Amino acid sequence: MSFQSGGEDDVSDADATNGLSPVAPPATKNRSRTRSIGVIVVLVLAIVALLSQGILHSLNYFETVDQVLAKRASFGTETMRLEGVVKPGSIIRTSSGASFYVTGSKGEVFVTSKGTPPQLFQDNIPVVVVGRFTTKTSLKFAGTQIMVKHTASYIAKNPQRVKAPNGSVR
Repeated sequence: MSFQSGGEDDVSDADATNGLSPVAPPATKNRSRTRSIGVIVVLVLAIVALLSQGILHSLNYFETVDQVLAKRASFGTETMRLEGVVKPGSIIRTSSGASFYVTGSKGEVFVTSKGTPPQLFQDNIPVVVVGRFTTKTSLKFAGTQIMVKHTASYIAKNPQRVKAPNGSVR
């Protein structure tokens, strides 16, 4: 019987033949880690894509009458926001809403709006009308909502944005 201090080098031949030698760990940990990182990257990219599309679509608040007249065919009958100045003397109130002309510096569009117009709705003021053109080529706009600017701070912040037909800034 021999005793050795530490026992580091005392390996019997029986231990090596009984399958007790070290083996490499399975590669599944690395594979599952790579897969998890890939899934996270795909999810982050999908969220970024959805957010950017939402932000891009919400940045277009309205199209002016002049923009619409310049590219009428490209707008078709999609729902949009049309901005312009109410033509003086054109408002006709009906039991279902109002009809009127919205003007820009290069032309006008006839609007028929369903629903009660806002209390401040009147001639010669800037409005934004939500709706769509009745056909792909007509200049008749079917509105579902009329929005009226009602503070002077808008003009101060955007002095060249909306002009009345006579050239004055409104």
